Amino acid sequence: MASIRPFKALRPQPQLAKQVASRPYDVLNSAEAKTEAQGNPNSFLHITKSEIDLPETTDVHDVSVYEQAKKNLAAFIQRDILFREAKECYYIYQLIMNGRAQTGLVCVSSVDDYEKGLIKKHEFTRPEKEQDRINHIKISGAQTGNVFLAYRNHTAVDTLIGKWKETKSPVYDFLAEDGIQHTIWIVNTDKTISEITHLFETEIPCTYIADGHHRAASAAKVRTALGAAATESADYFLTTLFPSNQLYIMDYNRVVKDLNGHTPKNFIKELGKHFAVELVSSGAFSPGSLHSFGMYLDKNWYRLTAKEGSYTKDPIGVLDVTILSNHILDKILGIKDQRTDKRIDFVGGIRGLGELEKRVDSGEMAVAFSLYPVTIDQLFDIADSGNVMPPKSTWFEPKLRDGLLTHLIYD
Repeated sequence: MASIRPFKALRPQPQLAKQVASRPYDVLNSAEAKTEAQGNPNSFLHITKSEIDLPETTDVHDVSVYEQAKKNLAAFIQRDILFREAKECYYIYQLIMNGRAQTGLVCVSSVDDYEKGLIKKHEFTRPEKEQDRINHIKISGAQTGNVFLAYRNHTAVDTLIGKWKETKSPVYDFLAEDGIQHTIWIVNTDKTISEITHLFETEIPCTYIADGHHRAASAAKVRTALGAAATESADYFLTTLFPSNQLYIMDYNRVVKDLNGHTPKNFIKELGKHFAVELVSSGAFSPGSLHSFGMYLDKNWYRLTAKEGSYTKDPIGVLDVTILSNHILDKILGIKDQRTDKRIDFVGGIRGLGELEKRVDSGEMAVAFSLYPVTIDQLFDIADSGNVMPPKSTWFEPKLRDGLLTHLIYD
């Protein structure tokens, strides 16, 4: 069963919450983060993307970046921008995007559960991204990035959280510049805290990582690295748990630097072995169903439809990301390991198909592929089977903001 507990969050003063809250560290590059934090000394990006306060020539993985994050975090606490909760609490976090609401429970989840497989995974991690988070957590002493967990929705949990929202006032409630409403309630009565803990440990058999595989893996490896020096807080990591019926998964697209020696004409010919290839006469092509793909090449969009026999019906084989990996990325483009190959990059659906066009038209990339989103049931089926998807298969929106609730691992 799921082992969760309340925690003493490090959080901003209510009047500063909107200034502090920042988009997740992994959806922004350094230049974007610097622009976004410009003129806002209270932005949490000074902690999660602390290279913005160092010379531009600084390697983002240099130890000075993590030391700067530690320094900036201490300064935020000293300036009373952030303060530590007096008692261990749960937190309810509601996001509203385009009129659609989803509500999660912010808590800390057990590293032991992660290592035992009670927190189920569906992706392998990329070594360099994992090491980045290990360094950030270990040196700063803080888990600043939230791991987004899902669970099969449960009526009693829904009722308990819904009642708290209806009868209590939120501590934070603001509209971010991207139009997403962020509202947080503190659950601080012993009775309700106990009820929530009991429900999860008796009614929720497991949870699933929806977003944050690197953050979860890094938290576990930090505890191992600390050894005897690990505090009780390091036995847990920052998570927000969402019921499955409230989640929205977007497409997660791919861009590739070159055609592996193929000319565009020859590349399209090779595609024809496993796909029906159709030139799209106008506009970008966003797939509307499984086994249909968009491809942007030489300023043209194509529709690719997987032929019968190019996929299987098992949980992994039926996925569009698997079809793309097997028959295009691997066989034609020679990309064997998407976790480590520098020729491929991943573009979240929130950036739109225009971002794919931009990166190809600039000459940075040679070809782009748009995919139909993975469903939450597919994610559960794969995790339950013990299999993993190709990397970067799911993109969840809306995103939780960094900085509103932080978990410290050093007491």
